[in-house]
Amino acid sequence: MSGTGARAVAIARGWIGTPYRHQASARGAGADCLGLLRGVWRELYGAEPEVVPAYTQDWSEPEGAERLWQAAARHLRSCDLRSGVRPGEVLLFRMRAGSVAKHLGLAAERGGRATFIHAYSGHGVVESPLSTPWARRLVARFEFP
Repeated sequence: MSGTGARAVAIARGWIGTPYRHQASARGAGADCLGLLRGVWRELYGAEPEVVPAYTQDWSEPEGAERLWQAAARHLRSCDLRSGVRPGEVLLFRMRAGSVAKHLGLAAERGGRATFIHAYSGHGVVESPLSTPWARRLVARFEFP
């Protein structure tokens, strides 16, 4: 894991327990999956790289635009999906086949097992196993610059 990746995981773990709040990005007060990654970015680099416009919970599903993927590609470095997931990578998930990719997490590891930290509706910011059902939904991976 890179130094930046290790710092990102440590920062994200500091957000665990933050309640889920759509469009929020405040450790301890509320965050959604993008808000968690925005908070990690701010702690790594300072200001966010761009202003995030308001978004609905369905993201851009009605029009089929991959807005979250495009934004990630503007500011993060793409990783080869054929290589293994490494702690500190940003993970992008498609929640249903045929829908847009609209869930983010940060790869981590506990006890030698792959996990990821994410803000999940109904649960808040948690660290979950990167289980087979989640791994099947993974469509892109990125590294912090």
